[in-house]
Order: sequence, then C-alpha cells, then structure tokens
Amino acid sequence: MEPVTHFLTGACLGRAGLNRKTALATLTLTLAAEAPDLDVLGRFGGPAFAFAHHRGFTHSLLGLLPISALVVGFVYLIWRMRGRKTSDPTLPPRWGLLFGYAYLAGLSHILLDFTNNYGVRPFWPFVEKWYSWDIVFIFEPVMFVLLLAGLTAPALFSLIDSEVGARSTGPRGRLGAVLALLLVLAMYGVRDFEHRRAINALNARTYEGVDALRVSAYPSPINPFRWGGVVETPAFFALAPVNSWTPEVDPQGQMEIRYKPEETSVTLAAKRSYLGRRYLDWAQYPITETEALPEGQFIVHFQDLRFAQLPGLVDRLVGGKGKRSTPLGAGVLLDRDLRVIGDVYGTEDKRNQVPEPAAD
Repeated sequence: MEPVTHFLTGACLGRAGLNRKTALATLTLTLAAEAPDLDVLGRFGGPAFAFAHHRGFTHSLLGLLPISALVVGFVYLIWRMRGRKTSDPTLPPRWGLLFGYAYLAGLSHILLDFTNNYGVRPFWPFVEKWYSWDIVFIFEPVMFVLLLAGLTAPALFSLIDSEVGARSTGPRGRLGAVLALLLVLAMYGVRDFEHRRAINALNARTYEGVDALRVSAYPSPINPFRWGGVVETPAFFALAPVNSWTPEVDPQGQMEIRYKPEETSVTLAAKRSYLGRRYLDWAQYPITETEALPEGQFIVHFQDLRFAQLPGLVDRLVGGKGKRSTPLGAGVLLDRDLRVIGDVYGTEDKRNQVPEPAAD
C-alpha cells in the first residue's frame, strides 16, 4: 500500500487502546507501520538491485526484528531530546512493550502489502516465494477514508465537548479507531467475495475454444467491481476485464490475446541474467519481447501481465510514437555475442543503461 495508509493504520492501532498501556505508543506504532519501506534505500544500489530487494528482508518476519529495534531506538532518541517528557506524565514509556508494538505495526505493513497484487515475501530469506491476495489496489480509497475518519472524527467530537465544558480523562479516540479497523476488516471480506466471483467467472468459460490452465483477477484502482482477468492457456494468455457484480467476463468485448513467444538463445541469455532471474522469481504471468538493435545488440523486454491492464498506463501512448508503456516492466541489454551488458529502464527515447550487478 502507499505510505499514508500505512501511517494511518499504525495511528489507529495506537488509538484503539494500545496507547493506554505505555507512553509513546501511538508514535511508535505510526512510524513502525511504514518503517519496512526503508528498503527504498536499495535504490542507491541501482535499479536492478532495488527491484531484487524490494519487499524483501524488511518485509519479512525476521527482518521486522531489526526494523522494530530501529524504530524504538529512534523514538527513544526523540524522547531524550524532549527532556524525557510525554503527553501524560503519569504514564511512563515501557520500552519492551514498545518493541512488541513496533513489531505488531510491522506485521500490519506486511498484511496490507499482501492484500494488493505486487505481493510480499514474509519468509525471506529462507523462502523466496511471493504471496499476494490480489483484492485491493495499491491505493484503496474506501480504506483510506475509513482510517482517516477513525482518527479525525473523535477529534471533532472532542472539540465540541471542550466548547460545552465536558471533561474527559485518558487518551481519546478509542471508539473511532476500533470502528475504523473493524470496518476495514469488513471491507476486506467484501473485496475477497468479489474477487472470488471474478475468479469463478473466468474459470467458467473457454478462450478461443481452449480451457484455461490457470486464471487470476487483479483489482482496478477505481471500480471495486472491475477486475483485470489474466488467463493462461497452453499457447497464449488472454487479458479479459471482469465485472464481478454481474458477474461477466469481457462485457464490452475488450479481451486481448497475447501469444507466448518462442524461446530463443537471446531470451534464454536474458533470463539467466541477474535481472532476468529476479524478474521471473517475482512475476506471475511473465512474457518477453525481443527487440533487435541496428548495432547487432538485443533488448529482451520483460513484462508481467498482471499489470498490463492498468488504466492510463497501458492505454497511454509513449512519446507519440504508438509504443505502449509497460508498468513494472524492465529489459536486459545483450551484445551480439549474447553477453549481458546492462539493464534497460524507461521508454525507447529515455533508456537508462545500468551495468549488470555481480552474479550472486
């Protein structure tokens, strides 16, 4: 999920009652709920390194231990810099409990990232397998509004109480935060139900007269009842929008057939590269396209078809030349002897050739 939703989730966890056990609980939970995204620092190692380690160690059950310690250490530093003062002098910080809270918030981060279709590797580095629920987009408006309301509505009522002279003790906002979290869980239930309907609709038909080997449905960023269906058959992939409300596959005749490319020595060389191996480990429906360059070099473009139906990305023409963008795609640059000489990112006009990382 995007960062603000993670922050809001951590804040709601604190307001839901955990802030009644120790000082600095809400601050710790809020920071720790986003802390696993510190893996963005991997960008300093280059695009291929960043891609290989994104949602890796910091998003794992083991990696949350040092991440939680880092967050608690940062909160401790802030506490010392403020003269060991807290908003409630009668409630001291309990550092062991705060570490447990930080780990809990980190688990909430992994859970939220698991719900979208990029996926997580919670058992990394022991198990490299990716897991994804595929029920919400990276930004879920309903969830965002629920969490925001759960935090702001109690503050509004508190302001009204202060105007009429009402008094209250202890941390505020518990009921609003609890309701927000419960409604988010209910939203997940609805989204999972709609996702299952989309999957069943995809399985219930044939494609070009052929039964599906496997099917998946991925969420739309706007319409909760529209899903991007991906169907694999022995010879091709079918990209078919699904309306889970009906439910109906390809209601407007927009299905696209993508035939599986023939494997060649060029594609095999690209798949053996650092980026190629990492991409294939992560992708659910990988497909390649080979581009021959005038100087005898090749670019093997990698694309994961689960992202091929993103509105405004695939349909948008790049550079006015009729070349479609490839969300979360990448390419491997090979010389005429099929040696990897770099990774390619961006469009045809804006290529960044990045040296291949050392073999691991």
